Order: sequence, then C-alpha cells, then structure tokens
Amino acid sequence: MPSAVAAKWKFAAPPKALAAALAEKFSDRPERVSTKPVDRAIYGRDLWPRELLRLRQGIPPEGPAAIVLAREARDVSDAVSLARELSIPLVPYSGGSGVCGGAFSVADSLLVDLKGLNQIRRIDAKSGLVEAEGGVNGEKLERELNHAGFTLGHFPSSIYCSTLGGWLAARSAGQLSTKYGKIEDMVVSLEAVLPDGSLIRTPEVPRSSAGPDFKQLLVGSEGTLGVIIAATLRIHRYPEHREFFSFAFPTWDAACGAVREVLQQDLKPAVVRLYDEADTQINAAHLKLPIKGILGVFVSEGEKRLTEFEARAVGKVCEAAGGSPLGEAPARRWWDHRYDVSYNLSKVLPNAGMILDTMEVAATWKNLPALYAGVRAALSKGSMMVLCHLSHAYLTGASLYFSVVARAKDEASVLGHYDGLWKGALDAALEAGGTVSHHHGVGRLKGLWMVREHEAFQELFAGVKERLDPKGLFNPGNLGLGMKPSKPVKRAAAKKPKKRKA
Repeated sequence: MPSAVAAKWKFAAPPKALAAALAEKFSDRPERVSTKPVDRAIYGRDLWPRELLRLRQGIPPEGPAAIVLAREARDVSDAVSLARELSIPLVPYSGGSGVCGGAFSVADSLLVDLKGLNQIRRIDAKSGLVEAEGGVNGEKLERELNHAGFTLGHFPSSIYCSTLGGWLAARSAGQLSTKYGKIEDMVVSLEAVLPDGSLIRTPEVPRSSAGPDFKQLLVGSEGTLGVIIAATLRIHRYPEHREFFSFAFPTWDAACGAVREVLQQDLKPAVVRLYDEADTQINAAHLKLPIKGILGVFVSEGEKRLTEFEARAVGKVCEAAGGSPLGEAPARRWWDHRYDVSYNLSKVLPNAGMILDTMEVAATWKNLPALYAGVRAALSKGSMMVLCHLSHAYLTGASLYFSVVARAKDEASVLGHYDGLWKGALDAALEAGGTVSHHHGVGRLKGLWMVREHEAFQELFAGVKERLDPKGLFNPGNLGLGMKPSKPVKRAAAKKPKKRKA
C-alpha cells in the first residue's frame, strides 16, 4: 500500500456502542483489539485485483470499524457474540491472500484476524493425521510436517502467504492435486465457531454414513456460515523420489487427449500441466529452447520404483499422442519457479490503465474444448494478452487457468473495463457447461454467476445460511447470497431415455 495514499485516508471513529462493547468484552486482554486507522486500512480488503485497482486510484476500503486479534477460540466466540448483540457484520480474516473479494470489510463491521490461532496441535503418525489451527501459515505447516517425515500434499501458489483456514473456507486446490487431491479431500474433522457463538467439532473418523457430511457445509462457505478454528487433515509419508519429465505436443487437442488418457488409465502423476501456444512460447523463451506446439510438464513422486514405473507409463501415453520428449529441464524449471507468479502482480498493477488478473474454470473432457474456446474469445476482446494452462486433471475433466493482461483507454474507465472482462468470461464459462470457479472461490467477484450455476440449490444454501445466521451478519455480500440471476444459463437439454421394449 503506498504510504502517501494511505496517509490521506480518514476513517470515522468506530460507533460508540461498538467501542464500549469491545472495551467491556475484552477488558482482560485489551491488546487484542485495534481501531487504529493503519490497521483498518490494511484489513479492509484481500488481494482481489479490483480492490487493488481502487487502491491505485486512492479509494479507501469501507471498513472495518475495529479488529479483534484472536489468539484463542474464546476471542472468536466473544467477537461473534458481540457482533450478534449489536447486529453488526463480522468478517473472518486470515492471510488475506484471496483474489475474489472474499475477505472484504463493509462499513462498521467487526473483523476477526485469525493468524494468531497458528498452533500445530499434534501429528498422529499412526493414523496419518495432523491437527492444526486455522491461522497456521501454509508453508510453516508443510515444513513442520516435512521435519516429521510427512507431507500434506497441498501446495497452492499462495502457500507462503495463505493459511489452513483460508484454504478450507475457499475450497483451495494445490499444485500437486492430481495425486493428493484438494483440500476437501484432505479434511477429516473441523472445529468452528457458529454465528450463535457456539463452538462445534465434527467427529474425527475416516468416514461415516451417519447422514450428511456436515463439515463439508463449512468447506467452501467463505466465512458465511461459521469461523473455522482448527482442522484435522490426512497426511502422507514424504516422497522418497521424484521424476521430472516434459513433452512437446503438436496441438492443444492432442495434449489434452494425452492427459485424459493418462488419468483414465488410473495413472496419477503429482503434477500435470499443459500450456497453450502463447504460454508455451513464453516458457520456451525462459528455457531458451525452440519448443513448437504445446508444452506439457509432469512430475511423479513417491516410492522410487513405483514413481519410475509411472513416469515411463505416462511417457508412453504422451508419445502415442504425438508428444516429443523434452527431458527434465522444463519440468524442473517449473518446480523451481512455481511460486513466482503470486508475486508478479506488483510489477504491472501500479501502472495507470493496466489490468492483470487470473481466472480458473473447469469442465468435463467433453466440454473442455468449448470452455477453452469460449472463455479465451471473451477475454481476448478486451485484453492485450491472454495465456492459458491446464492443471488439476481428473478422470472426468480438468481445470483451465487463464492469465490476462489488459489496458483500459484511461484510468477512469479501468473498473468498467475490468468488470466487462469478467462478465464476458464468466458468461462464456457457464454457457460452455463449466464451473465459474475451480479453486479461487467466489467472494464478491463471482456471486451472481454462482447463483446462475447452482440455480435452485442456491435457495437451499440461502436457507442454511438463514437458519445458522438469521441476521445475515457473517461475511455479508459473499457467495451470491441475496442475489437474483439476471438471466438463466443456456444448458443443453438432457436426452430422454429410450423406452424399453416389453
């Protein structure tokens, strides 16, 4: 945040009722409450690029009115009770690394910073579990597991600045997800504070058929249904060996076909990434290699003998699809620089008129070509450069991750240009039969399209929200709650089953 900009911001004093209630509720720990203007400026937003554009224009965040710096579950429960008594919004906040406006403070809101809840409570080597608090930094958690001979297997590109609670709240996916799964596949048990102030914990069992899986209500709820305090997750033994290998494919369709065949042969390399032609050329320039067509990078890891076998099997599939081996170098370069992209926004966004953002969508293999073509075409209408790579592959489909660089005609039209890019791309994603978010979450950015994607089920979600949070105080504005779709999604009609002969 430019200090010259922040110095001009003026925040109104917190409401007297809020200030008095905080002083009383936290009288034995006053250091855990802040109403300082600098803190309110910092906590007012996450890393949603639209808010960064507003910041560039000198527009301050709306709130919060005050911050509770939680160090124990009691701090969270007290903050929730206070917000309920005063009927003011409550915003859970941890790493602040989200890019969709999921941690956005409205005026007069109370924000709860969870980073102080950062303890790794236990590592259960016999059961293959780790229990950790929601505010623990992702890199710290992985490092401590590595020291004990384990890995969580969850490596989002934000790992150095995101937290376990944030991963769960936004249904995060990591770079090695094809082997290890996503965060919802890893969580065994959750501990959370509900909107009525009660502390709940789901059973710690490998699986249960005793009704619905209630912890999954909170996974992906982005702070609208409760505040995640801690979680127990599955862990894996640290891999003995890694195999790095790369291929150049003649076409995007051939490359996607190879990845589909790999997954449908039940091969699960930890890393599966394809770069479209534009993205391949950027990678080729960094590698100083004359790569033509589509670059694919792969990493297999685990027990050495099995890993080597998997790498050979994947290689055979790639060669059968027309892929030419490129050796280890491209895959190793990706591995060595895999977190760089999260720190490159600052090089572009300070420049007037410039827009930089990323978008991740997903579809079945059948719908993936239409998803790629539709979203790329929509983004290209108002952009200088559009790149795409495929990652997070499944038996049934894959995720596409678009990176966009655009320039508005002037600074005054930046926000309108930004909104137009997203509207066109999200419309295209739904019309192609895809989802509007694979792993970045929804926040305020994609709320309207979440309503369109889920249709009647959004009403069911709204009913759960109303039952748990009747005043609508928890993270208001997220996940499309209260929104109405502007138009229905164009979906292909389901084929009627043929009548069976008697």
